[in-house]
Amino acid sequence: MTITIALVVLSALALVSLARLAKGQAVVLRSDDNPAEHLRFVDLEAFRNLIDPDEQEYLRRHLHPGVFRKIQRERLRAAAEYILCAAHNAAVLLRVAEPARLSSDPQVARMAEELVENAIRLRLYAFRAIPRLYVAMIVPLRQQSPVRVVDRYEQMTRQIVLLGLQYPMRGVSAAL
Repeated sequence: MTITIALVVLSALALVSLARLAKGQAVVLRSDDNPAEHLRFVDLEAFRNLIDPDEQEYLRRHLHPGVFRKIQRERLRAAAEYILCAAHNAAVLLRVAEPARLSSDPQVARMAEELVENAIRLRLYAFRAIPRLYVAMIVPLRQQSPVRVVDRYEQMTRQIVLLGLQYPMRGVSAAL
């Protein structure tokens, strides 16, 4: 009976996270919109700290198990929120990079294509990481940290800065 309840709860959490991720794809940018206004702040240092296995192990060793589980759930919730923000930003950057892919300058078109690929990969990593984080909130096992999301986001921000130097983007690189 307990396993059935746990599976139902896990399924519900998975559906909620999938719905939130799918909703993130509905970023609509009008031609007069400033894309930078649609971006959400992601503190990469704080994000890295939240998913650092060494930090988790340190907390596990130095805190009472009940306190550790409570703090770890909060850390995982915060990490999930960062991942959702990064996935949202990737959706915005996909919209921004689309016109740059059609640029007559081959270097700009190539950079925009790479940005699109990285944004899509980031969204896929986020799609896989979010359910894992929610499961880890319920079942406090040693989970794989979503380092790929952080690394891909960092790479994507570097690419948008480089692309912004070649192609006007109205403050997008500065907003990241």
